[in-house]
Amino acid sequence: MTEPHLPPYTRMEYERKFLVDPASDWKSFSKPYARRILDRYFACGRLRLRIMTNLDDGRVVHKLTKKFESPSLRHQPVVNIYLSPAECQGLLGLDGHDLSKVRHYHEYDGRVFSIDVFDDPLTGLILCETEAASSEELSALHFPAYATTEVTDDAFFTGGNLARASRADLLAHANSHQLVIPNPL
Repeated sequence: MTEPHLPPYTRMEYERKFLVDPASDWKSFSKPYARRILDRYFACGRLRLRIMTNLDDGRVVHKLTKKFESPSLRHQPVVNIYLSPAECQGLLGLDGHDLSKVRHYHEYDGRVFSIDVFDDPLTGLILCETEAASSEELSALHFPAYATTEVTDDAFFTGGNLARASRADLLAHANSHQLVIPNPL
């Protein structure tokens, strides 16, 4: 398979994403560490500012990411730059939409899977994703049993869209696509 042309300084990100069955025992498989992630998707384009805080030691990482447009949500050119806290604070002054979640990790079938548990207004949404080195490897992936419905090709579940979505948007999309999103307690 011929890969799309890459813009300078980018790498190709190959990714698949699934809904997680909230009734499953996914927590028992996750690693003992997790990260709180705050993403700001800027209104001015395809840029995302990410603040990742390790919940075990408090270490914070700041980075700016751009995912370029691609004919497929399964593979997109991406570029990252790591920022100082001051640079991050400066960028937080720009208009954007925020998305907050806790990311857990699970090693399965020789690779690491990220399990994202979203905060308000998307409470109840849990996504599992992983990356691969190529399209062929991506297609051959086996996901854990708690990963139920694949949503890789559903643009609703991209970070930029989720940052703009309300709880009502999430439930309406789930209902129209026969997806199960539990109500928060």
